[in-house]
Amino acid sequence: MSTLQSFNARTGEAFGAALPANTTDELNAAVEKAHAAFDSWQASDGDQRASLLSALATALEQDREKLVELADAETGLGLPRLNGELDRTAFQLRRFAHIAQSGGAFAFTDDPAVAGAPPAGHPAMMRVRVPLGPVAMFSASNFPFAFSVLGGDTASALAAGCSVVVKVHSGHPHTSARVYQLARQTLASLCLHEGLIQMVQGVGNPIGVALIQHPLIAAAAFTGSTRGGAALRDAARARPRPIPFYGELGSINPVLATPAALAQGGDALVQTLAGSITLGCGQFCTNPGLLVLQRSPESQAFVAALTEALKAIQPHAMLTRGMREALDVGTAKQLAAGAKPLLHSPVTDIAPKPFLAEVDAATFIAEQQLQEEVFGPASLIVWTDSVQQTLQVLHAVGGTLTVTFWGADNDTPETRQLVRGAMSIAGRVLFAGVPTGVAVAVAQQHGGPWPSSTEPMSTSVGDAALDRFLRPVCLQDMPAWLVQRQGRPC
Repeated sequence: MSTLQSFNARTGEAFGAALPANTTDELNAAVEKAHAAFDSWQASDGDQRASLLSALATALEQDREKLVELADAETGLGLPRLNGELDRTAFQLRRFAHIAQSGGAFAFTDDPAVAGAPPAGHPAMMRVRVPLGPVAMFSASNFPFAFSVLGGDTASALAAGCSVVVKVHSGHPHTSARVYQLARQTLASLCLHEGLIQMVQGVGNPIGVALIQHPLIAAAAFTGSTRGGAALRDAARARPRPIPFYGELGSINPVLATPAALAQGGDALVQTLAGSITLGCGQFCTNPGLLVLQRSPESQAFVAALTEALKAIQPHAMLTRGMREALDVGTAKQLAAGAKPLLHSPVTDIAPKPFLAEVDAATFIAEQQLQEEVFGPASLIVWTDSVQQTLQVLHAVGGTLTVTFWGADNDTPETRQLVRGAMSIAGRVLFAGVPTGVAVAVAQQHGGPWPSSTEPMSTSVGDAALDRFLRPVCLQDMPAWLVQRQGRPC
């Protein structure tokens, strides 16, 4: 029997008992249970959905101490970070509970009949939304709570009226198992179908592909690497009946800054950026991996100060040995492609030193390797000589979750050009602060053009995440009883 072994993130030693990987029959059974649960859950009202989501939030909070202890051992992310993440996860669950209860999942467009012949006249129509069906959820490595078993994808799918089958990440299987047990207990206490939340686990890509390709799965949500996400996206498209695949993938999150903004920000801005680059050992999808700076004395002074600030920071251990090795490979490829190291201390320890390098714009634009995400506490400076060259750098990036633009206060033609350039490649554009930290809010957009996500019109964070799992249907000349349901599934 195949097994899944967890490891202590700080020591690399085996942690806890090996867990059995699911067989094909077990995976099929999990999906079939989710399908059976969906039949009635899709017709549930907002109060029912809210009750479940709120109870799940409470269950997490009540088991906080043990959950955080487990997650800390498996991820090395530290108690303050993990407690904050658990708070965020409970907040997400309650937020989607409120959305469901207030009717957000049942929003509809009423278009009364207009007398006369077409095109001016038309029959009575109502545009409603229906849940897609069982959704495959892929847990992320770097968020053992917020993007895992009961994370935002699960919360938004349940609020939309879908059941879920969660594929556990191998980086924190014991944490996931405990959260799943809480979910099962919560479902039982509310007398809800156990199939509403199912969990599968296994080693490597086959179990993920098998889950995606199961004919009863209606959609998938994924947070992870570009390569892994692309493989699952292709599997979703290759099905006899392709399904939506919402992948949040790699992102290098450029930071643009004018010389004046850097000078004005001073040491506070230096420290803020250094903290963002190394936050969580750089293991955030919004980590600022690219600094696009105009050549100037102010910019050079800022980079010198940033280098010194990063020298003083020792990030904690990375999530897995594989991620640690990938960081070294990625930085080595950048140096081989022409980047000049400013801060580079390659060591074999699982806790890396920060990495900072620089390159001219022409080399960055010409070398594909420089445009790829390096996951960890690493950032690359690209020196430009003009606004046009900065725009060319953005164009080479192609797609990213965020762009940060410091120095856009004055309304000039050049500023407008840069704002347009930032908006053309990013799902979120910041004009203050740093990109790490993604608010769960009504206006949030966490998803940009490829390669940052597979569906740039959707978001995996914020209220609009619900929309991924609902499909519009036009009802024409409805009977009175269906009109009276006001968008609620029957």
